Amino acid sequence: MEYNQDKVDEMILALLFLTSTSDKYGTRAWKGFDWQALARLHSKGYISDPQDKSPSLALSEAGAKLSRKLFLNYFGKNQPE
Repeated sequence: MEYNQDKVDEMILALLFLTSTSDKYGTRAWKGFDWQALARLHSKGYISDPQDKSPSLALSEAGAKLSRKLFLNYFGKNQPE
């Protein structure tokens, strides 16, 4: 099946916001999504390498900001960004 990979990547990055948590070390999220999409997000610099043994991945600062923005754009109820 052919599909728009960029739109899928956006949606996955938005959904990573749901399982993300931030602390003094950065933002992490569970990596239960399609491996190819996660690899693309890694190559774009938004997340850490999803192939490590950890059940979660780290979001870069830019990835965490974009994740929140996309989540609010797709699923928010008129909340400020």
